[in-house]
Amino acid sequence: MSSPVLVLARQGRVLDKVGQQLVRDTFTTAFMKNFIVVLVWFLLSYINGSVVATFFRHQIFYEDPRYILFIHMVINDAVQLTVTIALFVVSYALYTISVGVCCFIILVAVFTTRSTPVNLAGMALERYIAICYPLRHAQICTVRRAYMLIGAIWFVSVVPDITDLFVTLATEPLSFFQTTVFCLRPNVFKDPVLLYKRQAFDGIYFSLVFLTLLCTYLRVVFAARALSTERTSAKRATNTILLHGVQLLMCLLSYVSPGVEGILHIIFPGRILEIRFANYLIVYILPRFLSPIVYGVRDKKFRKYLKRYFVCGRPVDTRVECKGEED
Repeated sequence: MSSPVLVLARQGRVLDKVGQQLVRDTFTTAFMKNFIVVLVWFLLSYINGSVVATFFRHQIFYEDPRYILFIHMVINDAVQLTVTIALFVVSYALYTISVGVCCFIILVAVFTTRSTPVNLAGMALERYIAICYPLRHAQICTVRRAYMLIGAIWFVSVVPDITDLFVTLATEPLSFFQTTVFCLRPNVFKDPVLLYKRQAFDGIYFSLVFLTLLCTYLRVVFAARALSTERTSAKRATNTILLHGVQLLMCLLSYVSPGVEGILHIIFPGRILEIRFANYLIVYILPRFLSPIVYGVRDKKFRKYLKRYFVCGRPVDTRVECKGEED
């Protein structure tokens, strides 16, 4: 999987394989690219901040496992976006940074990127239990278990890649971490075995998440056909799981993006920097817009509180209705 750190760090300067020349952005192009990504960061930070503020201002949400998992994913995506965009700007301003700092940035970006699909699988399972086992939902899906699931998400996200750091510490002298490098994952975690390990883990990891989403979607669809009363809820649940599937597919785009970049480079020679910038926006930025939309906009209960706070323009008590608001 091509990490967002790798894609970002290659943006401003790249070696043209044909001409063997270092291709760089002009000052105007570099400024516009940085302006766009920082503007996108401000926009997404405002959206995510709005959602997080709405969540924590109303007790009804942080006592519901469904919304706890949702807000965890929003915060996770916000951290991932902040780290990668910070590296984007630094790669233009400083070019090389300390190996120790680079290690930290890469690991944070990888951990937050990996945790998103697992979080999607957990949210899909919660919807499956709510529709297929409604009488047991309150017993199975508790707040305590939601936080335990978040802990498990971070465990499976951190452990496979923290080994890269341990291997590097064992194979490289300590002086290596005091040098400066262009912050690419291969420049820091050099052992070739780590690449094969990462590819094997990615295949298993995404296969399990995909199967989880597929199985929960099919079970909810079958349950919706059998139910005579909760058809509307079941339909909303299937649509939500479908959106989770779309998010997962967008995460999987990182697998094919290097190949697509190569093909586009052949079709549009000399445009590799523009191709990689567009690839970053589509593959790594666009999915971040979906997280707050799935519940922040589609979910009726959350949307109602979100409108109360932001349409009215100030925080209000949950008992107070905005003028003209429909329940």
